[in-house]
Amino acid sequence: MSGPICTRRVGGIFEVTIDRPKANAIDLETSRLMGDIFRDFRDDPDLRVAIITGAGEKFFSAGWDLKAAAAGDAVDGDYGIGGFGGLQELRDLNKPVIAAVNGICCGGGLEIALSADLILAANHATFALPEIRSGTVADAASIKLPKRIPYHIAMDMLLTGRWLDAEEASRWGFVNELHPAERLMPRAWELAHLLENGPPLVYAAIKEIVREAEAMNFQTALNKITKRQFATVDVLYSSEDQLEGARAFAEKRDPVWKGK
Repeated sequence: MSGPICTRRVGGIFEVTIDRPKANAIDLETSRLMGDIFRDFRDDPDLRVAIITGAGEKFFSAGWDLKAAAAGDAVDGDYGIGGFGGLQELRDLNKPVIAAVNGICCGGGLEIALSADLILAANHATFALPEIRSGTVADAASIKLPKRIPYHIAMDMLLTGRWLDAEEASRWGFVNELHPAERLMPRAWELAHLLENGPPLVYAAIKEIVREAEAMNFQTALNKITKRQFATVDVLYSSEDQLEGARAFAEKRDPVWKGK
């Protein structure tokens, strides 16, 4: 698939590339398209893991397309399934997503990266929330970022719009790995292959537990797990894969995951 969003699938890996020169900014049409794409990824049983990145080496994504907004693309418009960029509010996305940040990652682009489960970045990548300078709020980042990195660093980014280089982003912990530009996508695919061969039902349970437990105290969340009150946990504990994992361990062999 080509256009503002390019997609590629190899086995169980699904690569999504934002391709809107010059800045890979996202307007309403592109956001809605991304929502459809990630919904289809979520619902396709043959796809196990996604990679999201930007075209070129300068921009991952500059986020919301301010030029489109100035021309009447309403900021509070219908962003489509999954909200802005298709990831932030997509319900029941229980598969791993890797963000491969290949350059400038700011505003809504940073919010999309924060919606991934793992973030890899090129050494030249930079990060910022410049919404303060255009008189608006980085809504999703205001919720997520203070929970991901130290509060005062998050507030510094939100209140001043200052830029972080890749090394500082890694130091504060919202980037998993840094790589030379030429190694970024090969490494993202290495990691995707690792996840592709992992247990999909366990991944689903992990993602649902992490997502839902955020609003619970520890004991409540643990009780819901042990009582199989999370749908993904109930499926996992009744699955062939659960038995396969135990058998493979006892037989000292690699398990063969079927996702059922």
